[in-house]
Amino acid sequence: MRTAAPRAASPRRYLMCPPAHFKVTYSINPWMDPAKPVDLPLALTQWETLRDRYRALGHTVEELEPRPELPDMVYAANGATVVDGRVLGARFAHPQREAEAAVHVEWFRSHGYSVVREPEHINEGEGDFAVTDSWLLAGRGFRSSPLSHPEAQEFFGRPVIGLDLIDPRYYHLDTALCVLDAATDEIMYYPGAFSPGSRAVLERLFPDALIATEEDAAALGLNAVSDGRHVLLPQAAVGLFTPLRERGFEPIGMDLGELLKGGGSVKCCTQELR
Repeated sequence: MRTAAPRAASPRRYLMCPPAHFKVTYSINPWMDPAKPVDLPLALTQWETLRDRYRALGHTVEELEPRPELPDMVYAANGATVVDGRVLGARFAHPQREAEAAVHVEWFRSHGYSVVREPEHINEGEGDFAVTDSWLLAGRGFRSSPLSHPEAQEFFGRPVIGLDLIDPRYYHLDTALCVLDAATDEIMYYPGAFSPGSRAVLERLFPDALIATEEDAAALGLNAVSDGRHVLLPQAAVGLFTPLRERGFEPIGMDLGELLKGGGSVKCCTQELR
C-alpha cells in the first residue's frame, strides 16, 4: 500500500497533572496491582517526556497541581470533557477518585471558563467521551452511566453515540478507541472491546477506520493522542505504526510503562481543551 502524503497538524491545548504522588495502593481496574511497586522518579520522567514532546510539537500544556491524597490525578483526561469552551465536569464511579472532580471544576472556573456544568450522572470525562466533528462517542459498561449520554448531548448540543464496552481490560472508551482526525471523523479502534451491536454501529459510521489487533490493544496502543498528523501512542503497540504511516500520520512511540501500572497511558494523561 502506498503511504499517503503527510497530514497537517493543528495546535492543541492540553491539561496534564504531574504524577508527583502517583502510586498503586488499590485496584479499580484489571491493570492495577498493589503488589507491583511504582518507580515514582521514573514515572515522573516518563510523564515529563510526554509533556515536553507536546510542547516541542507546538502544543500548549497547562498543568494541574497534584494533590497528595489523590494519586490517580495524573490521569487528567478523566476530569472533564471540553467542547467549544463548554466544560462538562466528571462524576467518578469509585470513591477513591471522586474528589478529583471538584479539583478540575475549580481549575476551569479559575482559568476563565464560564460555562461549567457539574454533572448529575456518572461520567469519567474523556475516558468515556471522544469527540469528532460529527459525533460525541460515549462509552458505557464499566464506569460511565448510560444516563450521562443524554446529559452530555443536551449540554453540548451534539449527537451522542452510545457504545457498550464488554472487556474489563478496556474499562474506558479511550482504552479501546482513538480519534485520529476529528475534522474528518477518522478513528482507530479494537472491535473486541465492544458489544456486537456497538461494533456494527462503528462499522456503519466509520467504515474506513483503522482496526487494531488484539496485541496492540493489549499494549494500550489505542490510548493515544493525535493532533491530526502526529499520533503519540505507547511504543509497545508496534503493529499500529505502519498502518498509521500508510494513512499519512506520523506515529511517535512513548514509554509510559510506570503509568501503565495504573491502567493508563498517553491519552489517560492528556485532557484536550477544545
